[in-house]
Amino acid sequence: MFFALLLFIALLTAEGRAQQPAKVHQIGYLISGSPAPWANRVEAMRMGLRDLGYVEGKNITIAFRSAETADRLPEVTADLVRLKVDVIFATSSTEVEAARGATKTIPIVFATHSDPVSLCHVASLARPGGNITGLSMLLTELAAKELEIMKQALPHMTRIGVLLTLTAPSHRPVSHAVEAAAQKIGVQILAVPVRTPEDLDGAFAMMARERVNGFLAVASPLTRSQHARLAELSLRHRLAGMFGTRENVEAGGLMSYAPDLVDLTRRAATYIDKILKGAKPADLPVEQASKYQLVINLKTAKTLGITIPPLVLFRADQVIE
Repeated sequence: MFFALLLFIALLTAEGRAQQPAKVHQIGYLISGSPAPWANRVEAMRMGLRDLGYVEGKNITIAFRSAETADRLPEVTADLVRLKVDVIFATSSTEVEAARGATKTIPIVFATHSDPVSLCHVASLARPGGNITGLSMLLTELAAKELEIMKQALPHMTRIGVLLTLTAPSHRPVSHAVEAAAQKIGVQILAVPVRTPEDLDGAFAMMARERVNGFLAVASPLTRSQHARLAELSLRHRLAGMFGTRENVEAGGLMSYAPDLVDLTRRAATYIDKILKGAKPADLPVEQASKYQLVINLKTAKTLGITIPPLVLFRADQVIE
């Protein structure tokens, strides 16, 4: 009788444990700018999490917070900290800078960081240290390469405007890298700083006055979120543009050279998974983008009266006609 009672108690205890709901993890998703242009990136993150067994409403929830301007990012990040989310997803250096200022304990994962080491967001790629890790595209090298490709596609160009986003921490070192690259290929640079979407009209008017032959829009949350506006302005002012995302070209920009940002975002889900299972960001090495794609919009080239050299077209991964 005694042993039967013990068995009965053990069964009740096991059943109670089995019926306890699994922990629901909360992920904070930080967005700089209007949420609409981020839709494909948001879906990529959801797909990456689903592939790893996470289902919204079952074992995870995602708290989205967006700031129309970078100046408001600290405010919306503080809200995620108050929610005590398990991980903050801060895709680029702009969002990471705000998240780092808000917490030193909640893990932060990035997907398209420009240069995490030089900005002191991680100690090194191999050993990040601290609470931040993810995937990087090393924008300083990428922007210099974009300038080089632009010169090959438009060899007549001697003066190029460079759109630099003042609120993007990575654009300070990028400006020096672009200046050095410009000297090597024999072109002059006109730095055109912008802070908000409202600055874009004035920026293009300035480039038109200064008679630049084209412009390089260095990738940032601002240039990504304003892809349609940038395409419209480039056509209005008849200026050829090199961009940092394929979305800019799909919207009507001339060309882009960039990693697959959607793929990087999807891959960032693996970092979130490891952290939710107990790994420390400090011990998860930063991965670098390995594949870059050249996309050219021939329809825009024809509108601008530009002929892209066959060799450059041959190198393109995608040509939009």
